[in-house]
Amino acid sequence: MNWDRIEGNWKQVNGTLREQWGKLTHDHLNVLAGKRDRLAGKIQGRYGISKDEARQQLIDWQRRMKAMDQVK
Repeated sequence: MNWDRIEGNWKQVNGTLREQWGKLTHDHLNVLAGKRDRLAGKIQGRYGISKDEARQQLIDWQRRMKAMDQVK
């Protein structure tokens, strides 16, 4: 699943994002509105990890979403 699709389906992917990063609230996710860099920054801040680690986690999550999308 490419990021344009994720951004376009933001409300639908919120659940999977919350499963992955439970420290992010619905309010956090609604404010981010699908912006990848802002999401990485929020993950970095809430989990106390580096920017590179947050970006890598997002890449890994996106790959899993793509794999799940292909299974459907």
